[in-house]
Amino acid sequence: MKSILALLALAAFSSAAVAAPAGHPAVGNDMMMPKGATSAPLPQKGKVLSSIEASPYTYIEVSQGKKTMWLAASSVALKKGNVIRFDDGMVMSNFHSKTLNRTFPSILFVNRVAVTNEKE
Repeated sequence: MKSILALLALAAFSSAAVAAPAGHPAVGNDMMMPKGATSAPLPQKGKVLSSIEASPYTYIEVSQGKKTMWLAASSVALKKGNVIRFDDGMVMSNFHSKTLNRTFPSILFVNRVAVTNEKE
């Protein structure tokens, strides 16, 4: 009986959510998925203009038609000119990256980025 209670307590403890530091965007479970696995369609599409690797994020400047925006995602290998798909994410205004010592007027934190063979 004690072992069953111990297992139940362990299961409850392991499923408890761990809070991120204040002001830090949530990191989705999609980042833990195996490479190439998908759980939901990626509705947004853009062309990579530039990227900055700043572990644990890659900051990605993308164009969507005439609009330009910045994304932040888990580290991902990209090249200028790649066409990517990404989720709707969470917008943060006036986000300051301590690593880059730079403030982004607006940046979209996304859970997943995928390089595609699509045309822009």
